[in-house]
Amino acid sequence: VQLQASGGGLVQAGGSLRLSCSASGSIVRDYAMAWYRQAPGKQRELVAIISNVDRGTEYVDSVKGRFTISRDNAKNILYLQMNRLKPEDTAVYYCNTITRRFNWGQGTLVTVSS
Repeated sequence: VQLQASGGGLVQAGGSLRLSCSASGSIVRDYAMAWYRQAPGKQRELVAIISNVDRGTEYVDSVKGRFTISRDNAKNILYLQMNRLKPEDTAVYYCNTITRRFNWGQGTLVTVSS
């Protein structure tokens, strides 16, 4: 099983990025999925989740109103739209199921400059 996050980059504070996560098989369609991030020197944290049943979503307080998680079941792709980015959003972003079932991929680096 491979989880591949992409779409990161360098952006100024206030800017936007859209991350994508592609997975082998039908993982995105079959599991409740999540985006995680790990900032330098910090533990990996859960950022957003999306149900595989009703597409309900939840977010960590620090990104509520700025980030949107979504999924395209037909393409088996998970997305994270990130708006009004802040320097504290700088991290490597990963995707996985909400139970962290599969091996972590390489992640994608998001750097927000002030």
